[in-house]
Amino acid sequence: MFSSFLSALGGVGLFLIGMMLLTDGLKALAAQRMRDVLSRFTSTPLSGAATGALTTAVIQSSSATTVAAVGFVASGLLTFPQALGVIFGANVGTTLTGWLVAVLGFKLDLGQIALPFVFFGAIARLVFHGRIALIGQALAGFCLIFIGIEHMKDGLDAFSGVVTPTDFPPDTLFGRLQLLFIGMLITVVTQSSSAGVATALAALGAGAINFPQAAALVIGMDVGTTFTAALATIGGGTMARRTGYAHVIYNVLTGVMAFFLLGPFQLVAGTLTGNGDAQIALVAFHSSFNALGVLLVLPFARPFARLVERLVPEKGSDLTSRLDPLVLRDPHAAAALAGQTIAELDAAIIDRLRDRLGAKPASHEELDREDLVKAIAETRTYLDRIIVPPNDMVFQEALKGQFHILDHLARLLYRCEQRQRIDELALDHRLKRLAGLILGVTGTSARQQDIKTQEKTLDRLRLLMRRQRRLNRDRLIAMAAADKVPAETVWLKLDALRWLHRVAYHLWRIRLHQNVLLDANRDLASTVEEARIDVDQD
Repeated sequence: MFSSFLSALGGVGLFLIGMMLLTDGLKALAAQRMRDVLSRFTSTPLSGAATGALTTAVIQSSSATTVAAVGFVASGLLTFPQALGVIFGANVGTTLTGWLVAVLGFKLDLGQIALPFVFFGAIARLVFHGRIALIGQALAGFCLIFIGIEHMKDGLDAFSGVVTPTDFPPDTLFGRLQLLFIGMLITVVTQSSSAGVATALAALGAGAINFPQAAALVIGMDVGTTFTAALATIGGGTMARRTGYAHVIYNVLTGVMAFFLLGPFQLVAGTLTGNGDAQIALVAFHSSFNALGVLLVLPFARPFARLVERLVPEKGSDLTSRLDPLVLRDPHAAAALAGQTIAELDAAIIDRLRDRLGAKPASHEELDREDLVKAIAETRTYLDRIIVPPNDMVFQEALKGQFHILDHLARLLYRCEQRQRIDELALDHRLKRLAGLILGVTGTSARQQDIKTQEKTLDRLRLLMRRQRRLNRDRLIAMAAADKVPAETVWLKLDALRWLHRVAYHLWRIRLHQNVLLDANRDLASTVEEARIDVDQD
């Protein structure tokens, strides 16, 4: 009996490992395609729900779908109500695993057949690289799922007649609540509602529990998935916390609805349970209450979103509000959000520079220097937390470029506060004319040009400032030596010349690194498109 228990326990472990390998492989294979699909087909909460369900069913990861949706909201591609549709739809997509387990795992004995495919998948993962390695990993994970189910069935079959439904809480209101709580604990421990559902299916097949007991467990497992969402809110950004709250509220409400629908569903599904298809009835119940919950909440997606936004108000600086820690699970999406934040910092600091040089104030209120310093530091910390995928040199160089831009922005912000040097520019007609050149190349119309053109213009400005610094330095030192100008005035003017040169240099370097990033993104997009074409042709 003890060995049978160990077999069942090992089966759950194999199932979990299989799910992890399958999910990681599919996510890596379909990551870019998933982002493209989500960005294209989520114009409304309804289309978002359908897309979220389909995407989750394909990649077998509701968390990946949710992270992508959060990233799109942070970048402005989706509204929060649209993202809620994706998140709710992901709940329906996860129920596909239950159907695979019930139909293929229990109706067909695939455990022995799957063993050689685990070997082939492992060899592909170890020997090859790129897509073939990922396909091998996904194949090995998929087959391990059925080997795990086989062990669960064999282990629990030994308890047939020994452990019966009478050993569990009875089919009463209080008994169902107890089973619901047990289901929640199973999901909290395993961190996988799919593994819990598979265990419930195995126990139902072995006769250890009956259909109402299994259904109550599944409801609890569905509610238990909110534990992970709640954990994600701790220390998370605004969008992570809003997503977590939305997930918890929605799943709890759906669980309450499913609890009261269990009796009527049992009557309707009585034919299936009586014909020995109780496992099919269980996964049908799981899918039905999740789908019904989505259909009921979608018409109220916008009011629901407003409720969540009221519960979780925006915190911190607007500049860094999109840097959500939840999106760090997707390095490329996180880097894109950091890039948008850096672009906003660039615009804010250049506006500050222009204001110091006497330009008309920007239409928006100037940001406090401390806020800008803090935003730069937070963005740098966020970039530090992004994990570079192995052997992805293009992405690594792109991150380095963002660090360089932040460094030059910090230095440019520091220059903006050197008031004595800036004030000196207005006292000398040559220096004032040079400062006017900086105003010209940083004007609104100039910034609307192609950044390649901006870089060339700023490079010429940098070279001009360097040349003027050298020429005027000799002239000013000669005047000081002849006592034509006080030495203190000469040093002030020399500092002002140095200030002009350094400002021009930082502006040029910022645009230079932005161009490098642009080229890297184009190369990455080209690589992804070539891979997509290869897949389509295959």
